[in-house]
This record gives sequence, structure tokens and C-alpha cells, in this order.
Amino acid sequence: MSAVVALSSLLDARQVWRGRAAPLLEGEQPTGWPLLDAALPSRGWPQASLSEILMPADGVGELRLVLPVLARLTQGDRPVVLVAPPYAPCAMGWRQQGVNLRRVEIVDASEKEVLWAAEQCLRSGSCAAVLAWPYQADDRSLRRLQVAADTGRALAFVFRDRKHLANASPASLRLELDGAPRTAIRVCKCRGGNVPAQAIPFEHVQGFPRGGRNAVATTYVVHQHVHGAADSGPRGNHIRKKSDA
Repeated sequence: MSAVVALSSLLDARQVWRGRAAPLLEGEQPTGWPLLDAALPSRGWPQASLSEILMPADGVGELRLVLPVLARLTQGDRPVVLVAPPYAPCAMGWRQQGVNLRRVEIVDASEKEVLWAAEQCLRSGSCAAVLAWPYQADDRSLRRLQVAADTGRALAFVFRDRKHLANASPASLRLELDGAPRTAIRVCKCRGGNVPAQAIPFEHVQGFPRGGRNAVATTYVVHQHVHGAADSGPRGNHIRKKSDA
């Protein structure tokens, strides 16, 4: 019969490997929203990782949420890439929030190519951040984006309908935006820490209006047909609203 050995003696003899999670790097990518930063284990967006933002509809504050980090990243050398946004970005609104549009590129990808295009941009190592709006994305495709973000050392953001919240996700961070009765952020998953029990208020701060059409107008050009607009996006790129089909 095997002898009973005290665990402490095995640990002292270094005969048991004690795994330790890699320390989180804090403060490298603050979100720009103090209450949200305080609730996240890395005190900001997870570095070189995928963040998934789920929402009930377009224009509830999803771009307000990321504009502070985009404003900071576009002051560097690497561009920010938008893959298949549902509307054209509102150039005036983005400039007012400090975004350098010379560092913003738009990829007008078809639905079948959204995830592929986002992955290639992330893997290239030439992008500071990649934002994508896939209509459908399974666990495997999201995992590929997570790996690609780590490979290219970039921030990855995926905007999806909150109906996908019930599905598991490999994203390092999952946030749900709730627009009723007041706009709030719910942290659904945050790697390296516990999910906050309470929603985080996301109201009238930093000069942004509350939710609704005015909030949409500061971040999107809300016309379905924007070709020929004088200043609807960086470098003359225009994106039409996606079909619901």
C-alpha cells in the first residue's frame, strides 16, 4: 500500500508543479471610461486579444464605447481597420473625438469574407486595431480571430447581435450594451477576473449625447445611401447599410 505523504513536503521538495497564470498587463489599453476600466482585470481592453461587443441594435453606443481607444491608437503609426461596418463612419463626429482619419481604413467585404478579411488584417501585424461586423460567426472563426490578434499584437473588436450571448465565445472580453431603460454596460466575460455583479452606467459623459438617433449621428452616417457625400468617411471610402437578408 502506498504511503501517505504530506503535500507540504512535496511542495517544499519542488516535486509538484504549481501552475501560475501569466500576470495581466494593466493599463496598456485603457478604455477611456473610468467605471469600465475599474471593473476590468486589466484595467482596460485586453491587450492583443478579441473583445466581443453584443447589442440589441445598431447605434446604442457601441462606437462611443471604442472611440477613446481609437483616438489614441490613430495617433500612432499603425492604422485602425474597419471591416464591413453597417454604416459609414461620421467623419465630423470621429474627428471631434480625436480620431485621426488618416489612420483609419475601411474594408468593404462581403458577408462571406468579413471574418477572413479581419483575420488577415490582424495577422499582418500592421494594424493597431481591427473592428468587424460579421453577421454570423461560430466558435471556430472567433477563436481564429483571437489567435490572429495575439499574433499581430493588435486589438480586435467584433460587434454582434446580443442574441448570440447564449453561445460560448473564446473572446477574452464580452460586453453587452443594454439600451433600456438607460444605457448600461454588462460585463459577461472577462478573462483573468470575476464578472462584476452590477451593470456599469454608460450615460451622458465626455461630451457624448445619450443613446438614440443623436448618438448614432455622432458615430455613423445614418443615411442608407451615402455615395457622393462630401465627407462621409476617410479617404473617400463609402459603405452602404447592410441588407438584413
